[in-house]
Amino acid sequence: MPSLCRACCHVFEAGKRCPACRSPRITSHPELLTLSIAHMDCDAFFASVEKRDNPDLVDKPVIVGGGRRGVVSTACYLARIRGVKSAMPMFQALRLCPDAVVVKPRFEAYTEASRAIRAMMEEMTPAIEPLSLDEAFLDLTGTERLHGAPPAVMLARLTRRMQEELGLTGSIGLSHNKFLAKMASDFDKPRGFSVIGRAETVDLLRPKPIGLIWGVGPQAQAALDAVGIRTFEDVLRWERDDLIRRFGGLGERIWYLARGEDRRRVTAHEPVKGISNETTFDADTRDPEILDGHIWRMAEKVSSRAKAKDLVGRVVTLKLKRADHTLLTRRVSLRAPTQTADTLYRTARGLFDARGESGAYRLLGVGLSDLSAAATAPSEADLLDPNRAARERAERAADAIRQRFGADAILKGRALR
Repeated sequence: MPSLCRACCHVFEAGKRCPACRSPRITSHPELLTLSIAHMDCDAFFASVEKRDNPDLVDKPVIVGGGRRGVVSTACYLARIRGVKSAMPMFQALRLCPDAVVVKPRFEAYTEASRAIRAMMEEMTPAIEPLSLDEAFLDLTGTERLHGAPPAVMLARLTRRMQEELGLTGSIGLSHNKFLAKMASDFDKPRGFSVIGRAETVDLLRPKPIGLIWGVGPQAQAALDAVGIRTFEDVLRWERDDLIRRFGGLGERIWYLARGEDRRRVTAHEPVKGISNETTFDADTRDPEILDGHIWRMAEKVSSRAKAKDLVGRVVTLKLKRADHTLLTRRVSLRAPTQTADTLYRTARGLFDARGESGAYRLLGVGLSDLSAAATAPSEADLLDPNRAARERAERAADAIRQRFGADAILKGRALR
């Protein structure tokens, strides 16, 4: 069976240690050298950048997010093993991990690291589909002749370069389509390299929960659970037409995915119509401070994806789902396009304050649309908010100062609450 040493990228027959460097970091799989669709996901990206830039944080649990009344954007693995998760209210995270160091996000630093990783990917293949600052799909089909090595070896070289040159780590999922590659990248984090081959696909999927499919949130899961669909194996008992009649497009999608079929291509240049992020709460909430923290986190996520794709947008949307499942959507057009978390947050928070009602909500989302390339977007003065440009410059300058002198060199007032 072909094996790959992730430490020195040597290919050999199966063994417990690499014969070249004696490393035990080995990936073995019958189809290892023939698969070419990959998903690379950085490990706790924001927290890893903070630890890299501030050595005092290396051995400490780190949480990146808002102030004490905000929510967690991401956490390092030392905090995760204590139960800290993304989107968790900060007070709950600090209750689980009271010795954690809370760091405000520095998007300029994250964007710079993301662009460096993207440049490494572009040396391997032009077929790169970024999903956010810290993850992307790659299609390395047909690149073996160019590089003199199969895709698996090139991917191992990528993660080794990331660690040696940038001080960051990533996990690789390698398979024959995007759905399975993304699933595989979650199998062995951090610093993982997992493979799902064609021959094993259906058997591997059978016992897994249907919630692994993107877009199957709590509401969809409840509807599927009501008809006895909890795992991929449950889907295999349904006829395709019956699933479509019952669940529409979702039914057709899960019918194919349960069989390991995903015909989507890795699309490097497909136009993006909009960027959004949303979260469904474990329990309905009307607490304005918790909702405010989630608005900030959603703005961060949308900003991250916009920066990864070098896009700006002019229309900001706020989406709320009430306790009775009815939707409330508000949107506004900006005078100048943006990709910054600060502007997205302020705009979405303004839409929230002007919603004209109060009540408990089960879902919150923030979106950015009317997109254009960042490099070609016009810069306009905002007469109704003359300090906007200065705030954005100050935010970027503050990020640069934190990157050079440490996370606590400059703090926003919100972080001190």
